[in-house]
Amino acid sequence: MTESLPAVSVTAVGVAALRAYESRRPDRLFDDPYAAAFHAAGSALLPVAPGETPQGGLGAVFARQVAIRTRFYDDYLLAAGCSQVVVLAAGLDARAFRLAWPPGLRMFELDLPEVLAFKDEVLAAQGAEPSCERVVVPADLRGDWADALRTAGFDASVPTAWLAEGLLVYLSREDAEAMLSTVTELSAPGSRVSFEHRSAETRDGLLARAKATPGAERVTRLWHGGLGGTAPEWLRGHGWEPVVVSHADLAAEYDRPGDETLDGFVTAEYQSSTLR
Repeated sequence: MTESLPAVSVTAVGVAALRAYESRRPDRLFDDPYAAAFHAAGSALLPVAPGETPQGGLGAVFARQVAIRTRFYDDYLLAAGCSQVVVLAAGLDARAFRLAWPPGLRMFELDLPEVLAFKDEVLAAQGAEPSCERVVVPADLRGDWADALRTAGFDASVPTAWLAEGLLVYLSREDAEAMLSTVTELSAPGSRVSFEHRSAETRDGLLARAKATPGAERVTRLWHGGLGGTAPEWLRGHGWEPVVVSHADLAAEYDRPGDETLDGFVTAEYQSSTLR
C-alpha cells in the first residue's frame, strides 16, 4: 500500500504513531481512533511497534509536540466559527471524522494524490464516516493549487479557517511565502490561519539535537525552515493580525511538561487586503 508514497510521508506515518500513542494514554489530550490503523498500514515506512512508547530523547520531544499541537489545533478549528475549513498538507489528519462539527461545515483536505489515496483506503477499511462535508483536493502545495481548490467548491467570499499543521518547516522560505500569499488571496475578512511558530535559534537547536539522533536524518533532511521566526511580521505585512501562543503556556494549561526546543504557534485573523 505504501509503494507509491513520497518520502515526506514517513513524517505523516510518524505523526500517526504518536497520535496513536497519545490516544492510549488515560490522560490523553485527544482521541484519534484512526491513528493506529494509519500507523499499521504505513509500518513499512516507519517500522515501530504499534504499542511502543517514545522513550526519552528526540522521540519524547516529538511526542510532546504532537500531543500539544494536535489538541491546540483541534480547539482552534472548533472555535474558529467558520463554515469552511482548509487543511493544507492534510496527510493522515482525521479531524473530519473524529471531531464533532456543526451542521453545514465543509472541510477541504489538500495533499498529494498518492497520500490522499492511501488515507482513504485506510479509512474505508475502518468503516469511517465523516462528521462534516469532506472534500479531498489532490494538489502539490509547491505549485498552483488555488484553481484545484476553487474547482472543488471552495468559496473565497466567506471566512475560512486555514490549518498548516507541521508544514512550513518542510518548505523553503520562497515556497512558504508563496503558499501563504495564496492563502491570503483566497481569504475573506474574518478568515483565520494557524501554524507552528519557531525561531531560528530554536529550530537550529532542535536540528542539532535531531542530527545527533540515529535514524532522524530521514526527517531532518526534509526540513527547510519556512518563514522561521519572521512569520508574525510577514502576516502583519499582508493584512493579518497574528497572536503567538507559547508551547510552555499550553503545556502548563494541559498539565504536560514543556520543552525548550518548542516555541509555540501563531494564529492570525485576516483583516483586509488594504492593510497589505
